[in-house]
Amino acid sequence: MFRRKGRGLVLTEAGELICSYARRLVDLNDEAIRAVRGSRVSGAVRFGLPGDFAETWLPAALGQFKRTHPAVRVDVTVERNGALLERLDRGELDLALVMGYETRPDADHLATLPMTWIGPSGIEPHFMAGVPLELALYNSPCFFRRAGVDALDSARIPWRLAYTTSSLQSLWAGVEAGLGITLRTAAGLPSTLKKLGAREGLPSLPSVELCLHAAQVGSSPALAQLRRVVTETAQSNLAS
Repeated sequence: MFRRKGRGLVLTEAGELICSYARRLVDLNDEAIRAVRGSRVSGAVRFGLPGDFAETWLPAALGQFKRTHPAVRVDVTVERNGALLERLDRGELDLALVMGYETRPDADHLATLPMTWIGPSGIEPHFMAGVPLELALYNSPCFFRRAGVDALDSARIPWRLAYTTSSLQSLWAGVEAGLGITLRTAAGLPSTLKKLGAREGLPSLPSVELCLHAAQVGSSPALAQLRRVVTETAQSNLAS
């Protein structure tokens, strides 16, 4: 199981194999405990998140939450960051995962995400001096759009708005087709796109804060459990 390495011991190949099985057994035991405890929790939670996280690790976490909390009904809404908070304030959501509104008093900070320029992975961008840079951006208001325009203006790089949309999937499709570059975080970035930056002559961008926002009308056990799962999952997957 072990072999000597210097003054210490390390696992052999057989030891690594046994250790991997042991980790899986511990994980299964933990899941069973969560399922037993979760079966005692009931109720309903309305959760909102932006499209950046709707197709990556978060749906799997929500699915696991449903399995371990079968008596809890979870209604999920995918929407733009600002629209999520509007719905939260109107009482239409109980919990929202949102980027860019960290100054709100209900913001619970989870991670700091660097913004990045994004272009198609199969096309090398050609930025020519004096020719406006073509941008693909969300419709206003959008803090990513504002950050990108401010960065280009500060660097005295001319630009023009070539493609606008209110849908993240449409934004990705426009960038992939070469209609313009955009900016976002790297979270949920499709494989058909890639990060751009200083090598392409693009200016640096700020970071954006990812926070959880909860309704101000108390907290149920179901909401507390879902908040814990979302927090742990986000911090695990977005750890720098």
